[in-house]
Amino acid sequence: MTERATPAVQFWFDPICPWTWITSRWVSEVAELRGFEVEWNPFSLAVLNEGSDAGDHAEGQRQGHRMGQVLTAARASHGGRAVADLYTALGNRLHSAERTDVDAVIAESLAEAGLPAELSAAADSGEHEAELVASTRRGIELVGPGVGIPIIVIDGIAFFGPVISPAPHGEDALTLWDGVRAAASIPGFFELKRGREVGPQFN
Repeated sequence: MTERATPAVQFWFDPICPWTWITSRWVSEVAELRGFEVEWNPFSLAVLNEGSDAGDHAEGQRQGHRMGQVLTAARASHGGRAVADLYTALGNRLHSAERTDVDAVIAESLAEAGLPAELSAAADSGEHEAELVASTRRGIELVGPGVGIPIIVIDGIAFFGPVISPAPHGEDALTLWDGVRAAASIPGFFELKRGREVGPQFN
């Protein structure tokens, strides 16, 4: 398969997931360095795991779902750039600053992204529930069963991952990107994995 000079890249994320946050920062840096756009798509781990016992992750998934509805509302009224800006603002507070006061995080993040404070009501109104569920199911449909997030799609080929900690920067970020893009160009490539030896590291 011939690679496009400028790849079409999509990324699915639940704002509560630290691993996805790390991968998203890598993708953001590569997009800036290589000059391409990323379509950011909200995802709900609560929807993915519906009917399963989430255990200690249940509250986090509930809060992720609430934030996902706010992100979906922002996309509906302000477009894709708003999703990227709001996700960045949320993630910096949730992960880099280790905040747990989600309602305050949402309010502050909307303000930082230049979005109306009224969008916070979407967290509990249910108005954008169907859109978030549809976005989640679209990501699952593209990547296939038995996986989660992050989901990255490069020129129509979807993968779970990469799972990285910490995110590489500069030339290392580009080297990883080129490897992932090369893997996406091989129709029969499905999986490459090793055990995790570290937890999420934010830098």
